[in-house]
Amino acid sequence: MTQILSDRSLTHLDRLRGLLLGGAVGDALGAPVEFMRRKEILAEFGPLGIARFAPAYGRLGAITDDTQMTLFTLEGLIRAEVRWCCKGICNPAAVVDRAYLRWYATQGGKPPQDFEIDGWLSTLPALNSRRAPGNTCLGALAAKGWKVGDPAANDSKGAGGIMRVAPIGLAMDKSPFRLACEVAGLTHGHVTGQVSAGWFAAWIHAVGQRPSLRGTALIAWRPIRGQAPELDAALAQAFQLANDGPARQVPPQLGEGWIAEEAAAIALWCVLTAPDPFEALRLAVNIDGDSDTTGTLVGQVMGAALGPSWIPPGLLEQLELADVIETLAADAAWIFWGEPNADGEPWNGGDWSDVNASSKRFWDRYPGW
Repeated sequence: MTQILSDRSLTHLDRLRGLLLGGAVGDALGAPVEFMRRKEILAEFGPLGIARFAPAYGRLGAITDDTQMTLFTLEGLIRAEVRWCCKGICNPAAVVDRAYLRWYATQGGKPPQDFEIDGWLSTLPALNSRRAPGNTCLGALAAKGWKVGDPAANDSKGAGGIMRVAPIGLAMDKSPFRLACEVAGLTHGHVTGQVSAGWFAAWIHAVGQRPSLRGTALIAWRPIRGQAPELDAALAQAFQLANDGPARQVPPQLGEGWIAEEAAAIALWCVLTAPDPFEALRLAVNIDGDSDTTGTLVGQVMGAALGPSWIPPGLLEQLELADVIETLAADAAWIFWGEPNADGEPWNGGDWSDVNASSKRFWDRYPGW
């Protein structure tokens, strides 16, 4: 069986661009068929199923709430880093929670007067559009009463917690598992949903360190076994079924991806069995179930491993918000890893005591709260 290996020559920006663009392409590929059965997908798109963008939300290449919330996650992480550099104190999960509340406002949630909806992402039409947002996310954020940092009071382990945490795996050098669990817990109260999100972020982090996607998935899993038995069972089954070799469709034993451990297992199986990254993506979206989320997860892993080079150019040209994703990735690479920003300005080493043009621009775009 051909094994897809991570490209060790990639820069941090390459990996982040790949993660965001790959995830968005998987999201947009799965969006038109999210609520269809596999037999219906094949009847409409042919024996291989959907493999190119089809209309959704009034256009080709439309993203859904999966990509919306992923972008707000990264924006929250950038703001947390800005706050740390400027103030010397920060709770990253609370800053990300504020980002989710801004997303909630774009979905029609009414903030109190003292909650400022700032930042450039909140102004974008495609992010002020309802794209089948998860009821659990909306309900949990509504229940907070705009209090930042409170964990969800529900018992949900839906896939809405795992689909948005991938940027944590690249941006956080320390404890991506812990932070992803905490961030998922802002909207999803069940431990399995939280640990599934933590495992996925840890896998993304490990993908940037070693070439084997199978090996990195195991590295991310071993330290957390026993914390969520349902996730353990799902991942073990995905590994076992992957040992059987390639298949024409995701094994039905892995479920439909509506809950976190199923989405994690489907993504793992697709990555381990497909001969190439786009085939992994095609397998992920042609399922009975949450096609946009499983497509998002597979696209994120493939992008973190390979950058964006594997994505067909025609899909990138049609992808909604591709230019926004490029800008956000470049800004993140500047502040997290010191890679020159779009203006060619070098990172100032985190010393914001002397506010130069770059740091002023960043504070204006990403206020540290």
